[in-house]
Order: sequence, then structure tokens, then C-alpha cells
Amino acid sequence: MTALKLELRGITKRFGSLVANDHIDLTVEPGEIHCLLGENGAGKSTLMNVLYGLYEPTSGEIVVDGTPRTFRTAGDAIAAGIGMVHQHFMLVPVFTVAENVMLGHEETGALGWLDRRRARKKVLDLVAEYGLAVDPDATVEDLPVGLQQRVEILKALVRDAKVLILDEPTAVLTPQETEELFRVMRALRESGHSIVFITHKLKEVKAVADRITVIRRGKVVGSADPQASETELASLMVGRPVELVVHKEPARPGDVRFTLDKVTVLDDLGNVQVNDVSLDLREGEILCIAGVQGNGQTELTEAILGLRKPAAGKIALDNKDLTALNPRRTLDSGVGFVPEDRQHDGIVGEFSVAENLVLDLVTREPFGGGIAIKPKQVRENARQRVAEFDIRTQSIDSPAGTLSGGNQQKVVVAREMSRPLRLFIASQPTRGVDVGAMEFIHQRIVAERDLGTPVVIVSTELDEVVALADRIAVMYRGRIVGVVPPTATREQLGLLMAGVDDPALLAEAGGGKALDTRFGVGPARTDGPDLAKSDGAPADRAGTDQTDRTSTDGEEGPA
Repeated sequence: MTALKLELRGITKRFGSLVANDHIDLTVEPGEIHCLLGENGAGKSTLMNVLYGLYEPTSGEIVVDGTPRTFRTAGDAIAAGIGMVHQHFMLVPVFTVAENVMLGHEETGALGWLDRRRARKKVLDLVAEYGLAVDPDATVEDLPVGLQQRVEILKALVRDAKVLILDEPTAVLTPQETEELFRVMRALRESGHSIVFITHKLKEVKAVADRITVIRRGKVVGSADPQASETELASLMVGRPVELVVHKEPARPGDVRFTLDKVTVLDDLGNVQVNDVSLDLREGEILCIAGVQGNGQTELTEAILGLRKPAAGKIALDNKDLTALNPRRTLDSGVGFVPEDRQHDGIVGEFSVAENLVLDLVTREPFGGGIAIKPKQVRENARQRVAEFDIRTQSIDSPAGTLSGGNQQKVVVAREMSRPLRLFIASQPTRGVDVGAMEFIHQRIVAERDLGTPVVIVSTELDEVVALADRIAVMYRGRIVGVVPPTATREQLGLLMAGVDDPALLAEAGGGKALDTRFGVGPARTDGPDLAKSDGAPADRAGTDQTDRTSTDGEEGPA
């Protein structure tokens, strides 16, 4: 295979007045893994969409092996030897692996019929060459996410891609699937392929990158090698020193305050998404629900809030039945809720920052009563919350939709945490926010726990889960497959996230130490880490500062 050298020279991309990429220079050498690191919204994906022909640059040029090239479509980029695996896969679920790989690049026989045998052989040859281990006859919808990603890589390789762009490739993978992806990436590098690896996860950068380029606000702000510390890389990303740990004392949980009892939830088509889930939550503790996206977490939180009525089971807070309540009455019961999609469910983009900070409070004092809203109190509340939560906005009258993703999230968090709470639920609390905003949001969540509020965090980011949790419940295909302590290894959590609950395999993944998959279930315990001793003193625990290097799995908007 002939390797390619890829150069981006002065690439600028504007969307109206927004400069998403600002005179970016980038060189990808043959046979290297080049990491493009930056916060969400920094412009990484926009730049790669320019390279792949999905966007036309406002100015600048793309040079392949010393020759300037113009890519007006993805087909132009593919013809030049550039392939891309998007964060959201472009696969036909009901087709087989071989059919997906050949789609748009069909093999035909003498009479024009599709030659499935030849397509299948090409897949098998690539599987053998790069160790991708996927069955060409398997139907894609039956494959786990990690194998679907391999199909996307095969699609690029069968088109002779010599430069492969991977856009946030680990966002939906378990730790084991991530390690397997890294093995495949290294094998591709050894064969002469170049890989552009787009991510915001510092740990992964250090694990697999040969060179690192950091983008901030659409500009290249520096480069580094994998030996750079995570603190140095985070500072380059954000532009200031960042604390990469969550500081929290051991939990002192009290009485059980919130319970899910055999809850089953269906989707709009009548399919079971949450299957007979039972959990309890005590005051003053954080229960994190972990799992790969799409295993029932969304439907579970919708049922708790009253957006979706359970098909069976009971939801109770302080012995009050919430099961049949609508969202308004649930919120009025003292539930604070941060939804996973802030733009659709958390804010009204056209409303001002001040108005968004009281969206679910305008029917009560001091902000309103009856049909009247009190503008003076709404504005005073906004000034206080903007200062307290460090919301970066030109004005409290600015539309919330004009704020950055991180500041939109702060608006939602500020609104939900600025009233007395009996339960706080946050789904993907730091999705799409930068490292600095993440640090702040984590501090506020821990502070809420320390006030005695029971907290439920739903997150697909393992580092976030381990950093915040006092207990971890792992969901797989709608069921809770284990409730484990935050001291569980990432390998153990990864197995549970894949539905593996075999005690022997879990012990092996924990270095021979057995894992209690019913941690903290039942009466208040006095023997586990993070839980209070019977004499009221905190339980002994090695290291209460837990490393947190999380962020989200996608960029905000075109920038």
C-alpha cells in the first residue's frame, strides 16, 4: 500500500459571522495516529467535515502528497484515499455486514448481477489482514456497537482509504471495546495507514496518539506528544489551569428516601425498554446509573419525571407515590431534573437567560402567581444565579440559545439546584460541556449530596461515574445487572455494561478480587467504602479524590 501525506494549509470555515475554523494548519504524516484534541465545540468535527468534502472551506487548501486537491463531495475525498468513520454510524440495520460494506461500491458479474460472493471474500480478506473479527454474513442490527464500528472501518478500507478519520470513535464503546479499537488502530498504523483521531478524552489520547494537535475556539493553540501530562493537555484545551479531580468526602447516607420497585417501562411502539428494575437511594448519597447509551436509561428517567407512565411497578419519594404524577406535579414534589438533551428538553432557546432560569418556577412565589409574572424578581434571581454559577453571557436578557453549550448546561443546572430539593436527577450532566464547566458542575453535584439530598446521575462516561458515585448501578438491555462500589475496576464495569455478570469473570477482571454486585442493597450498610459506620464516623477509604477526565461524546453545532 502506498501511504499518503496529508496537509491542511490555512483552512478557514465560516458560517455567517461564526468562524468555526480559523486559518488551521495541520500535517498528518504517513503511518501515524494523529490526535485532534479539543473541547466540544472547538471546531474539530467541522475541520474533518471540510477534509472529507462535506463542507467546502471558506479559504485555505488541502494538499495530498504535495498536490493541492479540491473536495466538493465525500466521493472526491474517498477517491483521494481519505475515509471517515462518523460518530453516528451510517449503516443499514437490516443489511448484512457484506451488503453494508459493498453499498455504493457494488461488485457485479458479467450480467450485471450483484456479486455477493466477491464482496464477501473482500470482507474476509480485510478481516484476516487487520484482525477485525466480524462475520460478513451477520445482520448489522444484531451486532453490538463495537462490531458495528468495525463494519464502518471495513467500508473505508474496501474503498482503499489510506487516511482514516475517526470522529469521537469511543463515545458509545465499553472499555473493552475501546481497547479493541485501539488494537485495530495500531494494526492499521503498522500497515502504513494514517489515522486522524478526534476526541476530547485525555486518557485515550495518551494511550494511542503519536502526535497531538490541540484546537481551541477554532484555532490551533499548540501541539504536544503523548508524554505530556493530562493537566498540561487540559490547560491547552481550556486556556487556563484546570482541576482534574472531584474532591469529595466519603458519603454519610441516611434513610432510604427514593425507591423504584419492579418498574417496567415501554417505548412508544410497546417494546420493553426498562425491565423490572428495583433500586433504592438514601439521603446524602450519589447513585450513578452506568451503561452504554440505549440500554433503557432514557426511558427510566422519563418514567421518574412523569414523561412516560410505567407499565408496571411503583416509584416513590419519601413514601409518596410518584408513579402516576405528571411532570409538573413531580417537579412540585421537590424533584430537580437535568435532562440529557438540554436544547430540546432543558431550555427554550428563544427565551432569555433570565426567563430560562425560572421556567418551572413562574407559577409560584416569588416569581409569579396566578397568571402574572413578576419581572423584577425574575431579573434579580437571574443576576444572582449568573454570578453564583458563573454563567458566561453578555446579558441576562440574551436568548439562552446564543450561549455556548457549557453555559446552556449551567443555566439548566442553576435553575434545578436553586430551590429546595428532595431528589436531584441529572442525565448526562456534562454532555457537550468543556473541562472547566464540567469541573464546576461536578462540584455542585457533590455539594448537593452533602446537603443530604439523594442524587441520581445517569452517565455513559465511566470516568464521571467513578468520580462521582457512592454506588454504581449498571444497566444492560433494560435491566440492572449489578450494583457495585466505585472501587470496581473499569474492566469489571465494562463487562457489566456488556451484560456479563459471571462472578468468575468479574473476579478475574478485578485482579482476582470478587465483586459484590448487590452493593448497598437492602438495609443501610456499615461495612462498605463510602457508607457511614454505625458510630456515625465515615468509613475508611483509600483516596477520596478520584480522577475525573470526562466530557461528552459529540460536538455542539458547527463550531
